[in-house]
Amino acid sequence: MSSSTSSKAEVGHVADLVTLTPEEQYKRTVARLQRIQGHLATTPRAGRLAGKVCIVTGVGSLKGIGRATSLLFAHQGARHLYLLDYDGTNLPDLKKTIGSSYPDVKVTTVQGDASDEPTISALCERAVTEEGRLDVFFANAGIATIKWFGDVDPAQYERVMRVNATSVFLAIKHASKAMLKTGKDKSESGGSILLTASVAGIASGAGSLDYSAAKAAVINMAKTASFQLARTNIRVNSISPGLIETGMTVLTFDKARARGTAGKIGQLNPLGRYGVAEEVAQLALFLASDESSFVNGQNIAIDGGMTASMPVVPGKLA
Repeated sequence: MSSSTSSKAEVGHVADLVTLTPEEQYKRTVARLQRIQGHLATTPRAGRLAGKVCIVTGVGSLKGIGRATSLLFAHQGARHLYLLDYDGTNLPDLKKTIGSSYPDVKVTTVQGDASDEPTISALCERAVTEEGRLDVFFANAGIATIKWFGDVDPAQYERVMRVNATSVFLAIKHASKAMLKTGKDKSESGGSILLTASVAGIASGAGSLDYSAAKAAVINMAKTASFQLARTNIRVNSISPGLIETGMTVLTFDKARARGTAGKIGQLNPLGRYGVAEEVAQLALFLASDESSFVNGQNIAIDGGMTASMPVVPGKLA
């Protein structure tokens, strides 16, 4: 088949997909996401985090990135997971779920504030005391707001910055101290610090002013800290999710489903859909593992391609 014939066939295939009704496209999306969410049942345990001691914050939401990441880290053989959330309601369930499926993984759950320095300092010190090392810190805790900035008072602004940005600063500060320490089974310093940012920190249109400012700070902290930790073998990277179905965004999804417009969620990005927490967890796993050993100081958007383009009319060439 010539290249021109191949190109025509590809264009025809794309055209066939475009002619699907919104309902048909949405059914395909739901089926695809269900397969992604059930991946642990069919994915072999490859030991990508074997022997690693990990801290994950913001694990409380049943649909959250923190919970999905904790389960994936356990699936890939983490030695000990220290899991923290401000709301302890769902922590017992998370510990039970991991314990029943992965009895070889130690799990410690902690109810605490990720933006409280004594809490984070003590958690990092506990990991080193109990396990002799800290390999991964995923600073995932955060809150979202929807108020127009004219209605935001200084107290709310400071709270948003504290939960979303100060918590990340504390994670970098104390996790790096722990990762610099060596022990009987750790001959040199090193580790991976992951930060949950947002596409709202990259460009306007994805969040309120206070939230966006906090997430922009997170992205910059990853870049700055990576250089200030130069030659320590400690890597710092941020992850910027786009529209992901989590406990934080549940109102958006509930409203769309109530209106019968769920098929339009995420329609502006090239994949034409929203994402789920398990997809973000896969990126976190890569950055936590040694597979990303030369990835440092980066912000990686996981948004279906939304931030890859200037605004264009869907279906039209730029």
